[in-house]
Amino acid sequence: MAQQKPRVAIQGIRASFHEEAAFKFFGEKITTIECNSFKQTFEKLQAKEADYVVMAIENSIAGSILPNYSLLLSYNFPVVGEVYLPIQLHLMALPGVKFEDVKVVTSHPIAIRQCVDFFDEFPHLKVVESSDTAACAKRIREEQLTDTVAIANTLAANLYDLEILERRIESNKKNFTRFLILTHHENAKTTGANKASLCFQVSNEVGSLAKVLNILAEEQVNMSKIQSMPVLGKRNEYNFYVDVEWEEQSRYDKAIRQILKYTHNFNILGEYLRYVEE
Repeated sequence: MAQQKPRVAIQGIRASFHEEAAFKFFGEKITTIECNSFKQTFEKLQAKEADYVVMAIENSIAGSILPNYSLLLSYNFPVVGEVYLPIQLHLMALPGVKFEDVKVVTSHPIAIRQCVDFFDEFPHLKVVESSDTAACAKRIREEQLTDTVAIANTLAANLYDLEILERRIESNKKNFTRFLILTHHENAKTTGANKASLCFQVSNEVGSLAKVLNILAEEQVNMSKIQSMPVLGKRNEYNFYVDVEWEEQSRYDKAIRQILKYTHNFNILGEYLRYVEE
């Protein structure tokens, strides 16, 4: 019997950076489930209308995507992987359109922000923000807009048959986004995991967080990220989201057992393989 393609829910439409990240993690033999919001991707997973969610969690320029941390905790689906995607932004238009005839540039606000140096040279262009980079490319094709360019990726240019007028217009060429892969609990079987995403609270006392960090250091468990977010409706209470990496599973296990003594509402959001660039 033929293996069914994994159904992967993404925020945005086909040829968006989320689909590019999904291709990088799963290969191109997937069924992409387009969603209007990150919340909707989790709802598709909950309704078993998707097998996986691919969700951006941080960008090297724009920083952490804070609302997505709240979704991790409220839906409690396990993280089973991660992927880092270099963000390469190109200027694209209908074939035959010349840059000097362009009046409008359209893209996602974060993409626009990452190309400010380029647009400083062309102050006459009207900037229009949209919910999705690929949707801007699609609109140019569908509405045959000859005075508009989109900022998007190569996938979008290919899918919507647009011409790239200018490549790599992002200001920082080392710009990347980290995406998390989530699934149902019954799918979450990662062997040889060497990275985990944790969430916990500590008491509001001097040194309580330091105790947790010291335990990690003593067991040679590397903390690669820490993010704090206020607990809704509770003054001076914070959730700490921490990513940790390890070489020896036994030392990680020991660290977790000790951390439990100094934390409350402790959650392992997922244990998975650390992403290594091929």
